[in-house]
Amino acid sequence: MITFRQLGEEDFPLLKTWLEQPHVARWWNHETSMEAVIRDFGPGTRGEEPGEDLLAFLDGKPFGLVQRAWLADYPEDLIPLSEIVQVPEGAVEIDYLIGDPGQVGKGLGTSMIRSMLELTWQERPQATCVIVPVSAANIASWRALEKAGLQRIGEGDLSPDNPIDNPRHYIYRLDRPNPAIA
Repeated sequence: MITFRQLGEEDFPLLKTWLEQPHVARWWNHETSMEAVIRDFGPGTRGEEPGEDLLAFLDGKPFGLVQRAWLADYPEDLIPLSEIVQVPEGAVEIDYLIGDPGQVGKGLGTSMIRSMLELTWQERPQATCVIVPVSAANIASWRALEKAGLQRIGEGDLSPDNPIDNPRHYIYRLDRPNPAIA
């Protein structure tokens, strides 16, 4: 069973280790010094950022991270994305990583995304959809999104997380499921 909890400062050494892993560093391209982790993730742990950084656990053991936010809270994401696809009010964005290299390639990315989608529908009743831009070159990531039920709704150029990448991104979306009719 996959569960989530808010990232805390006590998790920074683990997150630093994950960000240093080659399979994470390739796509996240994040500084890995402890100072950089504190600088970039500290505001979220203190409630100074509107987005959430959530540790993902499998049977009580941490294996990944999901970032979740209202797109409207991040105009630097919303504006360029809106030039490619229609972004409705109430759209949520997620980003994610499997940090534990021993858990890569086992379908956990898809399971983690599905679990986060379910949690989003439960915790955010105003959420109309989840939209995820992903580098077109990151095949494993966009396949995990497709297996989790998201649909590719567009493609276009966005600033890549890693400057070595082409700016081409695929945009995925899943709308809130309709409640069952009784």
